[in-house]
Order: sequence, then C-alpha cells, then structure tokens
Amino acid sequence: MHIRTSFSHETTHEDLWIPLPDGTRLHARVWRPLTDAPVPALLEYLPDRLTDRTAPRDWQRHPWYAGHGYASVRVDARGHGNSEGVPADPYGESERADGVEVIHWLADRPWCSGAVGMFGISRGGFASLRIAALAPEPLKAIVTVCATDDPYDNDGHRLGGAVLAVETHARAATALADVARPPDPVHVGQVMWRDMWVKRLEKVEPFIHTWLSHPTRDAYWRHAGVREDGGHGGIRAAVLAVGGWHDPSCDTVLRLVESLPADRVRGLIGPWCHQYPDRGLPPGPAIGFLQETMR
Repeated sequence: MHIRTSFSHETTHEDLWIPLPDGTRLHARVWRPLTDAPVPALLEYLPDRLTDRTAPRDWQRHPWYAGHGYASVRVDARGHGNSEGVPADPYGESERADGVEVIHWLADRPWCSGAVGMFGISRGGFASLRIAALAPEPLKAIVTVCATDDPYDNDGHRLGGAVLAVETHARAATALADVARPPDPVHVGQVMWRDMWVKRLEKVEPFIHTWLSHPTRDAYWRHAGVREDGGHGGIRAAVLAVGGWHDPSCDTVLRLVESLPADRVRGLIGPWCHQYPDRGLPPGPAIGFLQETMR
C-alpha cells in the first residue's frame, strides 16, 4: 500500500467541542486545509473513541481528505469517548438526532462552505444512512461502507432475522465494555472525568437485553434501519454504498442501488470482509478507493 505524505494543501488540526441544544457537548477533531476560502466538510460520526480506538485509522484517512481541500471532522457520539452525556441506544432516535445537529453546526462554521458530506464504516456507515434518511439540507453526499440498512436482517448479530447466538453475546459484551470506559482527563479535565464516568456507568444498560426483547420485526427494528417505513425514499443525498463479498451486510449495497434513483447512487462490492478496501490487505486494492469517494 502506497501512503502519500504530500498533498495539494498544507493542513492543520484541532480539537473542538460541538454544543447540542440540550447543552451536551460532543468531542470533535477537525483536520482542515490551510486556506482562507470556505471548504466542504466531511463528517465521520460514531461511538468508537477517537482518542484511542480509531486514532490510527483517523490519522491516515482524515488528513488525506484535508490535504485534498476538505475539512474532515471526526466526532464521538454522545456518552462515548470524551463526549458528554450518557450513551444512547444505537438503534434509537437520540444518536441520529444529535448527528443532524452536528451537520447543521458544521455547515454554519466560517471555514465551511455550507456543504457537508458523511462517511464511515460499520457503525459510522450505519449512522450516515440513518441521518441521510432524515434529509438535513446541508448533507449532500454519503459514503457508507460495510453497513446495514436493516439491522433486523443483517447487522452482524442477526442474519435474516435469526439471532446469531455467539455473535450476539460477543457484540453485546464488547459494546458494554466500550461504553464503560472512562473519558480522558487530558481532554475533559482532571476534575470532571470521574463524574462523567460515574454518570455513564449508572445509566448504561446491557444492549443484549433490548435486542433479545424484540425477537420479531416489530416497530423497534423497523425504525432502527432505513429499509422500511419509506426510509430509502427519504434519502436525498448522493450515496456511494460499499460492501465486501465476505461481509454479512453486503446485500445492503444491492438494496440501495435497486431502490434509490440511478443518478444519486453508486454501488461497489469487492473481495474483502468487514474493512475499508484500501487497507492494503490481500488481495489488495485494484482501484484508488479514497479517490473514488471524492468523485
């Protein structure tokens, strides 16, 4: 894999706090080109902590976009990483409502042109789809990678609606461990981090209890994804849907290509599993994936 170190724009980065209407602040890291002209913003929004869990990937991907003239923004969801508040149900409305607020906040920054895109893999791709279904005006395009549009059908812990017992318990345990980790005192302060952490621990619920309490495709699952209740029809942004033949959610790509207008959707499926296709793992990329995302 060839890694570029020089770009058309010099870049800078900084950490920011994004305020939500209820006073909660989300932790964000922004990479921007050094230019006086406003530029489009790209948002990656998910619960995987930006200061450690996704940091290596973030430092490869976001500076690349910034070097090509975009403000590339990584935001931790409410109650995760250093973001304030308590964790929300990943299939509920709170997380994507926050995402819509983040998009409007970004569009209003003086360094943003007013146009916003989203991208992400797995939970980040799922968030992109769910937020796009609400059609916030500044959101112009999304890139969704290895993500489901229907978590009852194929979100890793279910397949065709059937519960995958081992995977369900493993994912639920991992998710619980993730949300139980403390914020970083370096970013939230030596005084506040413990209070934030205790509040999270008091409020967090094991996700498996909710998942298993909805064994059929009821309202919980229908509203969780974007496949039913006219969800695909609500998407107004352009969509690049990416999947791997060895990933259980690759049929999401086919459904999106089938249901969205041809001038607003492209699908890409290749011989990889649950990963970005530009990671340089065998058989290796045959196209410039990051370049494809900017087309």
